[in-house]
Amino acid sequence: MIPYDLYHGTSNDFAIVDANAHHVPDRSAFAASLCADLGIDGVLFLAINDATRPPRAVMTLVQPDGGTAAMCGNGARCAARWVAARTDADEVMLDTQAGTRRTVVDGDDVAVEMGAPAFDPAAVPVTGDSPLVREDIAGYTVTAVNTGVPHAVAFVDDVDAIDIAADAPPIRHHDRFPEGANATFAEETETGFRQRTFERGVEGETQSCGTGAVAVAVVAAREGRVPENATVSVSPPGGTLTIELDGDTAVLHGPTTVVGDGEADATPARQVDT
Repeated sequence: MIPYDLYHGTSNDFAIVDANAHHVPDRSAFAASLCADLGIDGVLFLAINDATRPPRAVMTLVQPDGGTAAMCGNGARCAARWVAARTDADEVMLDTQAGTRRTVVDGDDVAVEMGAPAFDPAAVPVTGDSPLVREDIAGYTVTAVNTGVPHAVAFVDDVDAIDIAADAPPIRHHDRFPEGANATFAEETETGFRQRTFERGVEGETQSCGTGAVAVAVVAAREGRVPENATVSVSPPGGTLTIELDGDTAVLHGPTTVVGDGEADATPARQVDT
């Protein structure tokens, strides 16, 4: 049996497994089964190296479809708090497939440096030689950006009016995105932005998406909706996230919550399509 801890960041739910202590033979099958059983957004496998200060941890996120995501903003925040609690640290370096991310833990709030957002077509990636900026994709005006993972961002008048189950998949699977993209819809408000995201790998709407919130903020800055150096409030259904924009960098802030713990069979008997 593999023990796990349950965390959420603005209702983005994750199970965390200590990868140093427990070997999972097939992470894809394990994560797909556990996500299906618990209705969570992914499993974080964390391998801590506490020989350095600040401590480091290798973070691997396996999603409900059994695939891995290079980066996850809310997952990184939950991972940082988990590592911090075990190493008596308030700063943690996370090694992700999108690069190393510095995090700072302050009680329930965790900040993660998200790196430089990329609009370059090869980095998103999108087809073509020019950035995909304010182009018509499946009936929406879309800008593509990579904030650790690719996002297709569309500003709309009312996010509640979007039929995400119907409207997001044609964007998520559009030919312009050779590796697919998260479809993120945003509505500008008096205090910031409201956000809804159809997440690649989850293959449905999530209650919160940290990389999506950063994508909303950086695309808003590119379009002149907010200053390039600004603190932007983005509210997915699960809560409110804050993004600090400073030139080419973005820092994601938000709350994290410890939910509980449990254990699951390392080799699930029930097979889940991945």
